[in-house]
Amino acid sequence: MAIATNQQTTVQTQAINAIRTLSMDAVQAANSGHPGLPLGAAPMAYVLWQEFLKHNPHDPSWPDRDRFVLSAGHGSMLLYSLLHLTGYDLSLEDVQSFRKLGSKTPGHPERGHTAGVEVTTGPLGQGFANGIGMAIAEAYLAATYNRPGHEIIDHHTYAIVSDGDVMEGVAFEAAAIAGMLKLGKLIYLYDQNHMTLAATANLTLGEDTGARFEALGWHVLSIDGMDIDAVREAIETAKAETERPSIILARTIIGFGSPNKANTFGVHGSPLGPDEVRATKENLGIPTEPAFYVPEEAGRHFHEALDRGAEFQAQWRVRFDAYKQAFPTEGAELEMVFAGTMPEGWDADIPTWKTDDKPVATRKASGEIMNAFYEKLPTFLGGSADLNPSTNTVLKGGGDFQHPSTSGEAVQGLSGGPLSYGGRNLHFGIREHAMGAIVNGIAAHGGTIPFASTFLVFSDYLRPTLRLAALSHLKSIFVFTHDSVAVGEDGPTHEPVEQVMSIRLIPEVTLFRPADANETAEAWKLAITSDRSSVLILSRQDLSILDRSGSRGDVSNGGYILADTDGAPDVVLIATGSEVELAVMARDLLAENDIRARVVSLPSWEHFERQGAAWKESVLGPDGTPRVSIEAGTTIGWARYLGSRGASVGIDTYGASGPGKDVLAKLGMTREHVAATALRLLGRADEADALDAEFLGGEAAGEQPSGSDGHS
Repeated sequence: MAIATNQQTTVQTQAINAIRTLSMDAVQAANSGHPGLPLGAAPMAYVLWQEFLKHNPHDPSWPDRDRFVLSAGHGSMLLYSLLHLTGYDLSLEDVQSFRKLGSKTPGHPERGHTAGVEVTTGPLGQGFANGIGMAIAEAYLAATYNRPGHEIIDHHTYAIVSDGDVMEGVAFEAAAIAGMLKLGKLIYLYDQNHMTLAATANLTLGEDTGARFEALGWHVLSIDGMDIDAVREAIETAKAETERPSIILARTIIGFGSPNKANTFGVHGSPLGPDEVRATKENLGIPTEPAFYVPEEAGRHFHEALDRGAEFQAQWRVRFDAYKQAFPTEGAELEMVFAGTMPEGWDADIPTWKTDDKPVATRKASGEIMNAFYEKLPTFLGGSADLNPSTNTVLKGGGDFQHPSTSGEAVQGLSGGPLSYGGRNLHFGIREHAMGAIVNGIAAHGGTIPFASTFLVFSDYLRPTLRLAALSHLKSIFVFTHDSVAVGEDGPTHEPVEQVMSIRLIPEVTLFRPADANETAEAWKLAITSDRSSVLILSRQDLSILDRSGSRGDVSNGGYILADTDGAPDVVLIATGSEVELAVMARDLLAENDIRARVVSLPSWEHFERQGAAWKESVLGPDGTPRVSIEAGTTIGWARYLGSRGASVGIDTYGASGPGKDVLAKLGMTREHVAATALRLLGRADEADALDAEFLGGEAAGEQPSGSDGHS
């Protein structure tokens, strides 16, 4: 290793202090933020970005760049300083606008909002797990497309993580997966400053963290994080480790340089204050004026990243052109993958079902659909939280994603294919939260379409990742099966009631609850071609194939008329998923009472809202039309579609253990109760009471079921 000259040392010191200056001045100008991490982590961030990170500030989306994640997103000014100093599209004015409304420098990093930000971080542990997803994506693409002498996918994933990150369960879950998969191109710098927002970390973090990661299969290094030579040597050592992810426990000093606040938890999340900013600059040998001062020499030093990045990418382009010449089919396919375009005819073999076909659960139909298209989408991959046999998400013959050295005798999957980094089936174990965050990281890496799957009731375990997928505009697909109390014998712990509506509350997530196999096929096509996160809600029980010969619209409209009446309907029955079939049966029962009922299938509220007011009125009828919503879940939220004269048939209580049909009947999900609810809306209470009495098995007329038929 070359010995740095005094001049080099001076420039390095200036560069590190430039990061600190921009960070503390921006936090102070905003009078809000977290100065402690940038002040302490600046040396190791400098070494990583200046000496190791392969990136091109002129092209932040270059496919073979190294990925960098600031999992400790509260220290966002560290990242913004690095982006500005190395020449990304982030001006000094943007830095000075830190945390201001509409600025490119929000309080926590946001993917798609600021050039160079790979993932949205701040909720601790998420970035930690996202980085593991990125490393999986790199390993998969490399195994799929690289050829001997043509390593065109060859990059690392780096992150700076914090004491708070490693406390979070999602990070622990994800770390276990990374260790099992032997992701050698994953290198984390652990900013071990031993402070959290409210206390010293040893008040809540008592274990030997290094021993924990070693037990999980990680390569662990411990260094003085304030010593740039130690940081450099540790990263070099980590890069040489090819079969274990590396975590570098870098002991740092939070708020370094601050005479009165360094090494205290008080510097974690509050501005230093004008007097302490001045004192810190004096202590570090930084000019106190002007604010946001960056020495010219330090600025030129950082801007070396521009020429260096352009050269990295130019060399890669030469290699890629040679690859395309040697492997034209793979080269053309990989260009398509990088562009995110779909191959022509990818959906040509997706099956359709006829009305006289046997009933089929939408989870089973989904499995058939996935296996009909996945081979035509070379970067479609994913898995479940140990539930593939139940969620029907095995990509048959697609192989299992594992390190090539993994013993086939010790590891058994369901795919029927090889164990390798080219496997399409990911095994997350019973780790829903990490699964969701890792899938988000795979999506953020680019070049892939990932999915995750579990039972709907367990979607609560990964709800934070659903929110971040939407906030980050990631193309992550979540497949949730066993969608209602029809789960039956497993009882209320496994019977979702509030989950569908709670997911609908998340902005910019598209949720599909298809009514039969054909709607499931349409939902999959929309999810694959969407540029946002999608959730498919699928049934455990078999559902009849619906007659859509008289329908107007389809799943792409979000809501459409499945079965209509001659003339204006007396009542509109609006249903989703398995309850659409129930609505059709109630329609027939109402016809026996001379009631004309329209049936509306509403598989996706989000797509329905995009159609505009005219389409919605044409489907639901004008306001004042009697409407009944039917969904085996909470009735909260349905008022938006019921207008001034409506009622809901739903379930506002927990389920019960018993055969699914019996549980549904107990909770009011029967054709008789739906028809009775419609009759009451129409002022025909006596007939309604008779129907309810019939469904209740002869009990007192008018007695209500355990579910809800609350009026709007």
